[in-house]
Parts: sequence; structure tokens; C-alpha cells
Amino acid sequence: MADSIQTIQLPNGLTLLMQQMPWLESAAMSLLVPAGSQRDPEGLAGLAGFTAEMVQRGCGQYNSRQFVEQLDRLGAARSASVTNYHTRFSAAVPTNRLRETLALYRELVLAPLLPASQLEDSRMVAMQELLALEDDLAQKLIKVLRKRLYPDPYGRSTTGTMESVQAIQLENIQNHVKNFYVPDQAILSIAGKIDFNEVQNMVDELFGSWQGTVQQELTEHPPAEGHHHIEHDSNQTQIGIVFPSVPYSHPDYFLARSAIGVLSDGMSSRLFTEVREKRGLCYTVYAMCHTIKDYGCVLAYAGTTTERAQETLDVMLQEIRRLGEGIHDDELQRLKARIKTGLIMQQESSSSRSISMASDWHLLGRVRTLDELSTLLDEINSNSINDYLASNPPKQFKIVTLGQKALDTSLADGGVA
Repeated sequence: MADSIQTIQLPNGLTLLMQQMPWLESAAMSLLVPAGSQRDPEGLAGLAGFTAEMVQRGCGQYNSRQFVEQLDRLGAARSASVTNYHTRFSAAVPTNRLRETLALYRELVLAPLLPASQLEDSRMVAMQELLALEDDLAQKLIKVLRKRLYPDPYGRSTTGTMESVQAIQLENIQNHVKNFYVPDQAILSIAGKIDFNEVQNMVDELFGSWQGTVQQELTEHPPAEGHHHIEHDSNQTQIGIVFPSVPYSHPDYFLARSAIGVLSDGMSSRLFTEVREKRGLCYTVYAMCHTIKDYGCVLAYAGTTTERAQETLDVMLQEIRRLGEGIHDDELQRLKARIKTGLIMQQESSSSRSISMASDWHLLGRVRTLDELSTLLDEINSNSINDYLASNPPKQFKIVTLGQKALDTSLADGGVA
């Protein structure tokens, strides 16, 4: 499998990642530019997302409608998203349409039209996303929770606020493209039924003249301390718990990930069993590892009624703390089966593989093969996880709640339930 992956650094700074998946008839590309929400200027939160919307409204010789028609003609299953670090454009096509697809996305990043006539339409899209977030109380909570753990600008949301979105002007978008839609720190990941030499020649021809470097230096500011309550008139209470963990690049990441998997992966996990099945306290409960380049955390969430919110929080904290006492072999074996199923499914998708390769490069500076991931998983055992948990028990909790009233968080600070 390692021989099926190649990495090439272009002179302009663009990293090209390629993996051959010859059993497929498709190829997928993911193009990541260093234009994430961490680059949003003061007072213009949401600019990265606004810009991602605008650049798709025509580029090169194609207006907005023609650009969409070209992608449809190629049969491209495409997506665009903004993270804290990157703006990502992805597309999967039949292999014989790859060059045309790459040529279109080359125009998107090098020659977007950014039509002034569609600025307000794009603003409306951004505002609708914010309004949808107001109705999605769980996501609203998670947005605040991340800001309580990661230093700014790494905890920033991609959506901004109504005020910041209203303040964005065309000149801000043009400057964002000029400063951050550049090959420096950009990643182009391609997976599927491809020939390495052909793809490299395509990319050299299409992207070799792309120029630009990221000039802006980021300044970190520590996150807010303590717990936080968001008052909201609702019969439901949203509960979020966050605590530090290791990032994906850390040697112990998969030990931490496996421990949290025992806590929360699947209907036989501890949180689901104790909080929902045995006690019937909530309708949704989970915990997950979250990572950015240099920081990692565990996010836990539950949605419940106002009356059962305090007990839900207390039981969640008890189960999270109990994880520090260790896990059992049978719990780990169920988790490994679930993760291996995910790895097998990833191997069958050029789209998921192109995205995961780009993520690996960003977080690790290299690409892990699926065989390597499988080996890492096989080597994990309950003793190694328990040793990790003994040295790194869950602690330093921060709690955010959203609902009618604040909850007693003393258990998170060492109190007794």
C-alpha cells in the first residue's frame, strides 16, 4: 500500500499527494488552501466562509451558472467546506474527467470572478446559516465549547455573527483571496484510478504558475477560564463538557481515541448505556476526540429536559471520571471491530481517502497508509490504554450549558455528587 502513495512538493509551495486505487473507476481531488477562519480579521468573523461562497460564483471564463453547469457536465460529486485552518474544495469524477475537473478548480483559486452583483446573495447564504445555527442548539453549544478550550484563533467558529457578516464588503473578500488563496501551505490530494506521472504533469501544467505566500503571523490568546451558562428559554437543556487531550500527531493519540471510543462509540458504549439506556436521562449523549494541529480535546454532549439536566450532567461526569480507572478487553474488542469497518469503507471511497490524506499531511506532515492504521489498531491492547489512562486521567473540565437555568458544576471541580 505504501508504494501506492506519492508525495511531491512543487516549487511554489503546493504539496501534491497521490494514491492509486486501481480497483476503482473514479478519481477524487481535495484542494485545501490556508484560508480558514483563523485568518478572519478582527470584526469580520465569518469572512472565510463568505469568501468560499463567493469564489464558487464564477471563475475564469465561466459565470456562476456556467461554472455549475460545467461541474454537472463532468458528473462531479462536489463539496466545499471551511475549517479553522483551511478552505477545502473537493470533487469526485470518472477518472477520464479528472483533468477537466482540476482545470476548473484551478480557475476557482487563481481567477475567481467575485461578482459584486452577487455579494448580497452570498451574504444572505451566510445569514441563513447563522439563523439555522440559532435553531440548532447543540451546534450553538459546541461552538461556544470549543472557544472555551482552544486558544484564539484556533477555537473560532466559521460562521461569525450577524454583525460581522453584515460588515463584510467586497474588498475584504478580494483581499482574503489575494492573501490566502495561495500555494504556500496549500494541499492538493488526489486518490483513485490514476497514473502518477500523468497526474503530476497535469498539476505542474495547471498549478505550476500559481504564486503567493502566507504573510500573516498568528498571535495566540488564551481561552476563557471556568464554566459558562447560556440562558435560553427552552424546555430542553444542552450540556457540554470539554477537557484537554492529545492531538492527532501525538504518539498516544490512538490510546486516547480508543479510551473515548469505549466511553462513547456505539450503543454498547458506557455513556449510551449508563445515561440513556439504564436511566433514560436524555435523547442524545456522546463524547468524541477533537484535534487541530497542535492541540487536542475531548468534547462530550448531552441533550435532555430541564428537569433531568442536573442528574444527566452528574452521571456524565461520573462516567468520564470512571474511565480513568481503566477499560476491559471485551469493550476494546467491540471498538476495534467498529473502527476496522470504518477503515474498510474508507478504502472503498476515493473521496474519503483524498480528504483523509490531506488531513494527515496537515496534521502529521506525512500520509498514513490504511495498512499502517490497521497495524496501529492491532497493537493497541487494554493494558496500554489503561497505562495511558492512569497517567492521563480525564481532568481540567470546562462545562457549558444552554437552557433555562445554570447547573451545579461542583462535581467537575472535585465535589461529591
